[in-house]
Amino acid sequence: MRRINILPPEEAKRIAAGEVVDRPAALVREFLDNAIDAESVNIDISIEEGGCKKVEVSDDGSGMNLEDLQVCWLTHATSKIQGLDDLDTAWTLGFRGEALAAAAAVARLEIVTSTDGREAWRLDTGPGDSYPPKFEMTRRTKGTTTRAINLFESIPARKRFLKREGSEAVLCRQSFIDKACAFNEINFRFYQDGKLKDFFPAVPSKKMRFAAAVLQSSFGGAQNAENFLHEINVTGDGFSAEIVMGGPDLYRNDRRQLLVFVNGRRVQEYALVQAMEYGAQGWFPNGTHPVGAVYVQIDPSYADFNIHPAKREVRFRDSGAIHSAVSGTVKSFFHNLFLRTSKGSGGFHTETEISNLPLAKIQSTQREESLNFSYNNYDKKHYNEAGRNTSNYDTVPSMNLHDLREKFNNITIANEPPTHGEARYAGRVFGLFILIEWGDKLYIIDQHAAHESILFDKFLKEPIPKQELLAPIHFNTESNDDDAFLETKCEELSQLGLDIKKDEDGSGSSGGWHIEALPALWRLSDTATVKEILALRTAGENMVRRWAATLCCHAAIKDGDFPDDKTAFELGKEALKLPDPHCPHGRPVWTEISKEALYKAVRRN
Repeated sequence: MRRINILPPEEAKRIAAGEVVDRPAALVREFLDNAIDAESVNIDISIEEGGCKKVEVSDDGSGMNLEDLQVCWLTHATSKIQGLDDLDTAWTLGFRGEALAAAAAVARLEIVTSTDGREAWRLDTGPGDSYPPKFEMTRRTKGTTTRAINLFESIPARKRFLKREGSEAVLCRQSFIDKACAFNEINFRFYQDGKLKDFFPAVPSKKMRFAAAVLQSSFGGAQNAENFLHEINVTGDGFSAEIVMGGPDLYRNDRRQLLVFVNGRRVQEYALVQAMEYGAQGWFPNGTHPVGAVYVQIDPSYADFNIHPAKREVRFRDSGAIHSAVSGTVKSFFHNLFLRTSKGSGGFHTETEISNLPLAKIQSTQREESLNFSYNNYDKKHYNEAGRNTSNYDTVPSMNLHDLREKFNNITIANEPPTHGEARYAGRVFGLFILIEWGDKLYIIDQHAAHESILFDKFLKEPIPKQELLAPIHFNTESNDDDAFLETKCEELSQLGLDIKKDEDGSGSSGGWHIEALPALWRLSDTATVKEILALRTAGENMVRRWAATLCCHAAIKDGDFPDDKTAFELGKEALKLPDPHCPHGRPVWTEISKEALYKAVRRN
């Protein structure tokens, strides 16, 4: 008896479809590719139950007539190429003709389309349906709506390997963001379970779209995020690249927001991530990474996307040339940025002098003299680690404190006259204390305790803002007591900015849990985060106060941080208005020395 069997066509088709459609996010990617290739101006995507129940993409593109609709869902049906040679000239996102066929093999596929808004047609087909499928006339404006329903319903073996709904929804949204980042001239909307989650209106630059799609949740808006980004352009033989990159005052602890796009596709191309990092080497604190994206436009004959079924990878004819161009351009940009910044703050070296300085000296000069970065009203909301994955940011504080006395010799409080005497900013000492002369007293204010207390007072009066995580934090408890605490306190934890849910298979000791949202100012690592949450089990009735104190302590500026002088003065004034001059942990926020005591100390009459 022979051991080799030939699979029935229908079974083979379903198995092969898994190479293209392995989860709902793949449907999002493929349907969006078709909508973009159709030259759409507006694209809406809607998912239900993480995309497992429904993935729908609706556009106002060119649409299809009945003849095209009748064959578009068949294997290797494509309008993008006529043959193999066309791969050298194809600029479209899709070209293999597998997406709709794969979707029809693993889900119920519905397509409604019209080329002119007067005549529209509808296709409805799915696994096991007889051939040909049913086509019927319907109504629709110009464009196409593609809908996949009940993914893997007929293939339980694949469905079991899908993640929970929330995780699949996150992956769908990431596919959506990847496309939105690359095509800034298109209006994109993302709906999840009937609610509008994201709207990215068309903008004139990739920098603006990157700010809106990747950074705005951490910076209080896309316009604020744009201030942290720069645009760099480079051209080479057969390619050009536009680089959007944050300056030295914006960085992450990982590479998750170093993105690579080639001809509009988000690809896994470590060499170009490496090129961006090489170019920025020396301008970021050790162990941290820049934030940005490189958008490569390359002659199709110089690149091969056919090496991966989902086109997640690309092979360049000359990857070294692109790597060198990106790396060298980024390096030159940061060098010139330093020149501009240093000259703007006093011109410490000429260009010739800088070119002769060792790299370490240039880095030191830049850190100490050139970056003037405000903490923006001391809540750091525009750049702190506002949530895991989307916002693990730090900043390089300003060190430009020379000539402080001349600049801030006679500052008074605007619109808030002091209750006794005149308030004047007197400077900072030891990297921690703010000095304010008010009336006949000198106030010495601990900047960390002050900021911590101000945030604490605010959080006790207002709801703690939360930040949804792109990728949930998964963890296992070590005891039944931890499980019982999380189960009974879920609602209270949610009011503290924490969305924590039990994994479907989590039970008893070592139960599985996942964190879906954290407070917007949360800064700790995953391990430390879980530890702090479970520690609340022993807080009893003081859980809210303890959590607020923990949050504020980690969010507040630290010993050695340097807010700009105006912000330091404002922070000091707010600290002196606190109803309780102690931080949540009991330390004094400030102390005072009277003019009389100071005179007496130096034996002045």
